[in-house]
Amino acid sequence: MTQHENQQPAARRGKILDALVRAERATVTRSAPKSAKAQVKFLLTRVKGSTQALAERLGVSRRTVERYRAGQLTTPQSKLRAALVEETASEWQPQVRAQARERAATSGGMWVECTAYFGFTASGSSDDGRQRFVSTAISPTYAAQILQLQEAGATEEELHPIVAAAITESYFTDWGTRCEGLQAHFTDVLSLDIQF
Repeated sequence: MTQHENQQPAARRGKILDALVRAERATVTRSAPKSAKAQVKFLLTRVKGSTQALAERLGVSRRTVERYRAGQLTTPQSKLRAALVEETASEWQPQVRAQARERAATSGGMWVECTAYFGFTASGSSDDGRQRFVSTAISPTYAAQILQLQEAGATEEELHPIVAAAITESYFTDWGTRCEGLQAHFTDVLSLDIQF
């Protein structure tokens, strides 16, 4: 088995966590490095120049990292290429992403578009669920809760009720002005996009 085949696959996130990552990455103002050499050089700055730490993070040998840094290797195999792109994107422009998160949590909120199965319970009655496309704003209060949970390492299951409550408040109860006591059941998420 070669060192490239020995890499661990990227951890699989759920739809909400994926949407949050995509939303955060969409806030960057400059393109991330594209070549393997530039990506390795950038990532080395993030691990304080430790080729060993970067090698462990990418799942390759230290010597492989050194070769890409020196330009001796230029075309990574697909697993390493994917790892370089993912790691670079996750580390690129941290201050810009932090500012976007702060804006979402304090003043701007989020915009959510999703296709999911929604059912309702209100005042002892129920409305059978059906698939709906919902596009709505989420208040900064809910945005702050969602981002705090994500930062604390919350799972998809822990984020789900907060996102459902945020969608219920803004879309179904019109910020609490109608349908008092309505609870939306948000299941079988087919697609979900978030914007800060």
